[in-house]
Amino acid sequence: MSAATQNSEQFGRLYMLLLVVNLLGLVALLVLITSNLLRLRRQYRNRATGSRLTVRLMLMFVLLALAPVSLVYYFSLGFIQRGIDSWFDVRVESALDNALALSRASLETRSRELMKRTEQMRSKLQRSSDAGLPRLLDELRMSDGASELTLFMGGGHVVASSSVNPANIVPDLPNESVVRQVRQSGSAYASLDPLSDNGLYVRVVIPIPAATPLLDTRFLQALYPISDRVSVLANSVESAYMQYQQLLLLRDPLKNSFILMLSLVLLLGVLMAVWLAFFSARRLVTPIRVLAIGTRAVAAGDYTKRLPMHSGDELGFLVESFNDMTLKIAQAQEDVRNSQQQAEQERAYLWAVLARLSSGVLTLDVNRMVYTVNVAAGHILGVESKECIGYELDEIVGRYEYLKNFADAITPHLAELNSDAKGKSDWREEVILYGATGRQVLMCGGAALPGDEGGYVIVFDDITKLVQAQRDAAWGEVARRLAHEIKNPLTPIQLSAERLRHKYLKTMEPEDAVVLDKSTHTIVQQVEVMKEMVQAFSEYARTPKLERRPQALNHLIDEVLDLYRNNRFGVTIVTDLQDDLPLVSIDSGRMRQLLHNLIKNALEAMVDGEMKIELTTRVFSERGLTMVELLVSDSGPGIPATILENIFEPYVTAKPKGSGLGLAIVKKIVEEHSGVIWAENIEHGACMTIRLPAAKNVMKDMTPMEAEGQHEAGVMENDVTPFKQQNGDKT
Repeated sequence: MSAATQNSEQFGRLYMLLLVVNLLGLVALLVLITSNLLRLRRQYRNRATGSRLTVRLMLMFVLLALAPVSLVYYFSLGFIQRGIDSWFDVRVESALDNALALSRASLETRSRELMKRTEQMRSKLQRSSDAGLPRLLDELRMSDGASELTLFMGGGHVVASSSVNPANIVPDLPNESVVRQVRQSGSAYASLDPLSDNGLYVRVVIPIPAATPLLDTRFLQALYPISDRVSVLANSVESAYMQYQQLLLLRDPLKNSFILMLSLVLLLGVLMAVWLAFFSARRLVTPIRVLAIGTRAVAAGDYTKRLPMHSGDELGFLVESFNDMTLKIAQAQEDVRNSQQQAEQERAYLWAVLARLSSGVLTLDVNRMVYTVNVAAGHILGVESKECIGYELDEIVGRYEYLKNFADAITPHLAELNSDAKGKSDWREEVILYGATGRQVLMCGGAALPGDEGGYVIVFDDITKLVQAQRDAAWGEVARRLAHEIKNPLTPIQLSAERLRHKYLKTMEPEDAVVLDKSTHTIVQQVEVMKEMVQAFSEYARTPKLERRPQALNHLIDEVLDLYRNNRFGVTIVTDLQDDLPLVSIDSGRMRQLLHNLIKNALEAMVDGEMKIELTTRVFSERGLTMVELLVSDSGPGIPATILENIFEPYVTAKPKGSGLGLAIVKKIVEEHSGVIWAENIEHGACMTIRLPAAKNVMKDMTPMEAEGQHEAGVMENDVTPFKQQNGDKT
């Protein structure tokens, strides 16, 4: 640009070239930046990964590039303006004007002087003849120091000429405009003209009037050389002045051009910085975007995701580390999946074994939360197995209140297992549970689970039927043997006594006959007693087939009591039977036998005084179980404390003539009906309490005919009352 200022044409060419190049660069950068901005805007609206980071990086790069460029632009702009203004200082311009004026004044003075000398030649030439003009011109030339003198006509016809250079045959005549000016003005003409390569000359042209009007006017031209030094100085001053004038004309365009080019360069730099910001941000964000995509895939569970490598720097190392991590996670997940599959197979195997066990299995964690309940455990405890898993033992007892005895029995053992440092001790205990099916005898055992998590396992079996069967079998075997051993000699003894009585009673003396009669009568009577006892033994040993049906207990009691209303003992029988009593599933024959035994025992226990028997029925609910309760009380002396605990065992009785099997048979009948019985002494006498489970789905009192009709219609199928959970669902 500095070289172009010396030449306006070169300045114009360079300026246009630079302007076109800058504009093309601006257009290209604007297209690139616009496309990148549109893409970034679309990604930002779609919340693409890395779009916000790209925006921040781009703004940061632009600000970092714009700050120094703006500072340089500001100072460069001032420098250009002050630099260009310094080129056009007033003192420089005044010096150039003065130098030019001085040179012009000097040349004008010289020209006037030469003009006067030339005009002095006019009078001499007018007096000379045409023949003497060449010699006169030579003399005048040499005397005045002219380089050339030429006398010519108005049409350019040379009359005579004299030159310092003889080889110069053709004189250097002025142009027609100079001749016309001299002709019209009639005065001399002087000017500074360059002549080819001979330097500067002062050209003086004067008119020479003709002697007669008929002749044409002649003109005298004199060429006076200027010294080389003066010529060089004059040319230098004129050239400098012309160049200064050209620069003065280019002052504002040059300043505007420089500012425009500087602005274009600034804009190019800013746009280049923006594009580089996009490029750099893309290179930086691409690995981050890839990592974000990979992390989302890992978060979604896809551990097989592999990220492409874009560079070998720290970000590339991070991507490589991510790929290694996902590979290891995938391998670990595969191992976990295999272990989980193996554990599931073992769990399924264990569940298959547990589901087919007849024993109930219950596992608890250290917080006594149920972890496993097999089908047998749910069946024995009368609960839904799936509904107990995940609940603490106390919560399950809260929902199934009748399991409180079970929980109270195992809780101390769990505490002992928890305090055992080695955790190897185990325990066994028999638990009596009054559950949904009545009285149950459970044989429970437990131990601590091995491992860091710990816990407990409890195994239990319902041995109710086994215990009852063993006891019944034992007492039945005893009863059968006693009945066999006693019954065989009873008939011969009775026949022998009757034969003695029949044969000898009438032949003996009266006194002896009385003794014989009394003795044989006693023998026969005791044999009958022994037969009744043998019959009782046989009856206790026999296990009859029950035909249980939902029946109204109150109606059955009324039927039995009708036989004892007017008894020979003078005992008053009082009843307090609750209305709307639920039906119970019972065998009417066995239940009548139970009532007969209880009433007979009460009648036989009466002594003098107020003799009264009271039968009471009511509905009893305890621990979520609905039961029908029967109380038979008397006003007798009560049960001796020595036998109260074992009153229901065979051969235990307080009566002098009792067999001790009545209450044993009563207890057997109650247990056959899934009930429970106990005896206790009250204020005046004794009381037998029987609890039987209510029949399923039947909660109002019915006559035996109605109950039998419903049974035949298939309404009542089970003999166990369902218990309800807290949410009301039946189990």
